[in-house]
Amino acid sequence: QVQVVESGGGLVQPGGSLRLSCAVSGRIFSIYNMGWYRQAPGNQREYVAHITRSGSTVYAYSVPGRFTISRDNAKNTMYLQMNSLKPEDTAVYFCNTGLKLVVNRPPENYWGQGTQVTVAS
Repeated sequence: QVQVVESGGGLVQPGGSLRLSCAVSGRIFSIYNMGWYRQAPGNQREYVAHITRSGSTVYAYSVPGRFTISRDNAKNTMYLQMNSLKPEDTAVYFCNTGLKLVVNRPPENYWGQGTQVTVAS
């Protein structure tokens, strides 16, 4: 069974840092792009950033330079380093990835369950 699991969220004071992780486990052939989305209360889910298998990164125009996305292909894990956090960063952060489960089938889209990030004093 394939699992996509986020971790690393929590309560942090303004100005603090968090490092989110997204780990993929199970029987998979390969992992394609991996990305982060977030959804604040009352808002639609919004794109944050994504990273390709080769490590190329793209960030949403609205995402500040305080966020850095990375991945460790050997560990099937993606990260989001968030620094100088602000209350407006409060949201549930979701991992999204394309997984190829079988060599002769196209990749499928998977979402994690989300991890809550709350920035408050």
